[in-house]
Amino acid sequence: QVVESGGGSVQAGGSLRLSCAASGFGDSSVSMAWFRQAPGQERERVICTTGDGISRYADSVKGRFTISPDNGKNTLNLQLTSLKPEDSGMYYCAAGPSGARVCSPRAGWYNYWGQGTQVTVSS
Repeated sequence: QVVESGGGSVQAGGSLRLSCAASGFGDSSVSMAWFRQAPGQERERVICTTGDGISRYADSVKGRFTISPDNGKNTLNLQLTSLKPEDSGMYYCAAGPSGARVCSPRAGWYNYWGQGTQVTVSS
């Protein structure tokens, strides 16, 4: 199960926090990711992390989106800063195969998905 929270509406330059927790994996660590999707566009990976703590960010968010210091096992909490209107969309959290040592930019690689949370940035 993947449960998300956070998101909301802010003006450009503002900040938001997204939280995600994956459960049901026992003692295993799983790769996790945040994707976003704007209307009429494909789902885009924003960030992914492995169970070993290796992270990959999309170039468009580097330096603005960071993993929260309170992040833990099978969670992916994200701080979104310096938000731009083009960051708007539905944000989805995903969890990958249990025990994977990598994370993927492809949505199809992930087995479990949350319901999504909306982020709206106005200019």
